[in-house]
Amino acid sequence: MPYLSMAVFCEKILTEADGAISLIRVFDRYSMPAPSPQAPANPIPLNLAVLFRSGIFRGPATIKLVPNTPSQQQLQPLEFPSNFEGDDERGSAVFASIGFVPPEHGLYWFDVFLDEEKITRIPLRVIFHRIGPLPSPTQPR
Repeated sequence: MPYLSMAVFCEKILTEADGAISLIRVFDRYSMPAPSPQAPANPIPLNLAVLFRSGIFRGPATIKLVPNTPSQQQLQPLEFPSNFEGDDERGSAVFASIGFVPPEHGLYWFDVFLDEEKITRIPLRVIFHRIGPLPSPTQPR
């Protein structure tokens, strides 16, 4: 079985000319305006970074991400085909942009599977905040 090297959400993923990867602003909390009939929720700009190291494992596999809502509902999974070369430190990675629209606030868990085996979970706490009218400035006396 391959070894998990990382599984995170971040704001941006950069691939350098030499192949090195830079993750910008890794996060597990996201604050956004509460959706309303007048202003539906905008997608959270999630960038997913999942990296496995092959060890002795060789061959094709599927990396799957299964979102679970705070109310324990499973959302539509995302699947990413991958291939492992089996050269110890070599591996397979998923770097993907996901426009995630949270149906509710609270703690989401994103289960990471390799084929049918759950390997880890990535947390994401979504915080809705209310946007109201600004208070009027106090009048000078």
